[in-house]
Amino acid sequence: MRGVPLRADPARSPFRIYRDVRFAKDKSPYKTNVGASFAWADSQDGGAAARAHGGGGYFHLQPGEIYVGGGMWHPEPHVLAAWRQTVDRDPARIHAAIDDPAFVSTFGQLSHEEYALKRVPQGYAADHPEANLLKLKDIVFGKRLADADAFSPNLPDLLAETLGAAVPVFRLLAELEA
Repeated sequence: MRGVPLRADPARSPFRIYRDVRFAKDKSPYKTNVGASFAWADSQDGGAAARAHGGGGYFHLQPGEIYVGGGMWHPEPHVLAAWRQTVDRDPARIHAAIDDPAFVSTFGQLSHEEYALKRVPQGYAADHPEANLLKLKDIVFGKRLADADAFSPNLPDLLAETLGAAVPVFRLLAELEA
């Protein structure tokens, strides 16, 4: 992506169009959305971008539901443990990334509600000052886009600019993977 160290791979970036209908009541075979992931590709990455659950950007296109974001969806257990240890031992490092003015003005905050444990994980105090960050199972963020943005010839630039605001978070997540 333009000026943002994310890699678009034509074979791996687009998500499949087929739905997993094995346990679904709705047996329609195709998704009604298109999604693509963009792996973190910084030279200091050490190969983390190639791993299945590595950090990176995401674009979702569906009528009425268009957004761009990123982070780590279902990170490997050791990466999630590294996140929690960093939150516990060095919260200033986490906050330097997630409280970055460009990140906050673009994305607000990490998504807490849907992707979190109900209680603080074992090994951490229940009244930990960073309890919301410790409870995260997925470290994700996003921003909705207007339908007009999807049809704009400036969409690639908009995606690059938006994802560029998350570079400090992407770097932090890549360091945790290493």
